[in-house]
Amino acid sequence: MTTMHNNERKTPGPSASRADAFGESVIREMTRLAIQHKAINLAQGFPDFSCPDELKQAACDAVNADINQYAITWGAQELREALSAKVSRYNHMEFDPATEITVTCGSTEAMMASMLALISPGDEVIVPEPFYENYGPDAIISGATPNFVPITDNAPLEEETWKEAFSARTRAIIINTPNNPTGKVFSSEELRFIADLCIDHDVIAVTDEIYEHILYDGRKHVSIGSLPGMEDRTITIGSFSKTYSVTGWRVGYTLASEALSGRIRKIHDFLTVGAPAPLQAACAVALSLPDSYYRSLARLYESKRRKLFKGLSDAGFRCRLPEGAYYIFTEISDFGMPDIDFARYLVEKGGIAAVPGSSFYHDGGADRLRFTFSKKDETLDEACRRLKELDIPG
Repeated sequence: MTTMHNNERKTPGPSASRADAFGESVIREMTRLAIQHKAINLAQGFPDFSCPDELKQAACDAVNADINQYAITWGAQELREALSAKVSRYNHMEFDPATEITVTCGSTEAMMASMLALISPGDEVIVPEPFYENYGPDAIISGATPNFVPITDNAPLEEETWKEAFSARTRAIIINTPNNPTGKVFSSEELRFIADLCIDHDVIAVTDEIYEHILYDGRKHVSIGSLPGMEDRTITIGSFSKTYSVTGWRVGYTLASEALSGRIRKIHDFLTVGAPAPLQAACAVALSLPDSYYRSLARLYESKRRKLFKGLSDAGFRCRLPEGAYYIFTEISDFGMPDIDFARYLVEKGGIAAVPGSSFYHDGGADRLRFTFSKKDETLDEACRRLKELDIPG
């Protein structure tokens, strides 16, 4: 069986590379284990259902129209103009498509290009914890020291702890709302508090907002870049992957001031040159979908959220309904096994893959597992049936 790593972060020695500072992606490793054991993959957050037909047709049309060569390095003009209109309407932010929007190979590259554009060796980057597993390595690769600050999905920010995290060495803070893995949606009051700290300490907010349309119970998405004083000190990262169920297309973007975008574009050019041209054309079509599409998307995931929550609760997991995104972050301390052992047990004995909680912490998370509900109803029904029949220890 594949050996799983605990995603340890350590400081590279004189002869070590930055790659030696962190382990293999636990999320992607769980997908490999799911394939190996023919398990239901509730680990990696990709849908097992189709994207909208309009997008598939638009991609085919673009290929057939010979949009098959390099797009402009920072993104096809049509897509940047469509993004400018979208973020003005939905995020209440204004960006010049010519100079302030950069199309990237997914939000993963957007984050890495942003970090490399910002960071000098010795800088610190604040990373709210638990965090999507790429953020710690992104900070290390860029030459920064990550400074982890705790958040919970059911409590306000501990303001004194956050104030103490900011220092003269702090260059940036990574915000993820709605949050992966907790499902927390940062309130406007919380974001205003963070914005004030950024302004006081001359810190850049790098905000990952890829789940911005997947919200529950009447919650509203707020972009920290839309708050007064944050216009020139925020890099907003987005992606088409989650909203349009096209995680394999790898089209994302950054929104930032001309000065910050100029630096990001230089890094982006040498990292990937550009995102896939025909898929950029299809993504421009995606942005023309009516508002009813986004309401339907939220309703779809609301139903799936309830379904998996009930299945997990009936099987003895302790969990809360997430406020946004499409994950449930469960407590497993009642079962008497740490996260990695329990994840192995689930995939081997139960035929269900989940992500060990420790992959979302620099130190901790052994009492947690993350499950995704971005799956067909029949997939979730079968997963719930397997959970109910599994002889879970504890």
